[in-house]
Amino acid sequence: MSTQPFVIERVYSAPIQKVWEAITVREKMKEWYFDLAEFKPEVGFEFEFTAGDKDNFQYRHLCRVTKVVEGKTIAYTWRYDGYDGDSEVTWELFPEGNGTKLILTHSGLETFPPLDSFKKENFVAGWTHITGISLKEYLEK
Repeated sequence: MSTQPFVIERVYSAPIQKVWEAITVREKMKEWYFDLAEFKPEVGFEFEFTAGDKDNFQYRHLCRVTKVVEGKTIAYTWRYDGYDGDSEVTWELFPEGNGTKLILTHSGLETFPPLDSFKKENFVAGWTHITGISLKEYLEK
């Protein structure tokens, strides 16, 4: 299995501060991301959420914030309760003209079990929708 991380870039017509708040403020995240009971952009903070795959099988996601550079970068571990594997999601923000460039990297996908739900193409589809539709529409409203 490939050890290449999944990387996606997006440019939004929104200032960095607005994008930063969208990816780090729980109340805003709930509007476009996942229904998080708690979230703090602080290293060591642990959070969880439940979300389904394309067949609507629900997985409990367990995450821990590993890096925060205010207004620029947030990273957290991403694993599934009851399954082997540990990955990391990193959100990096850069000024791009009057907007913001996001580079999202999801590394460690190869550590998950060889189940259909954990295939790289499913992560590609999920992150493509999350960054290209959900977050974009939230930022543009």
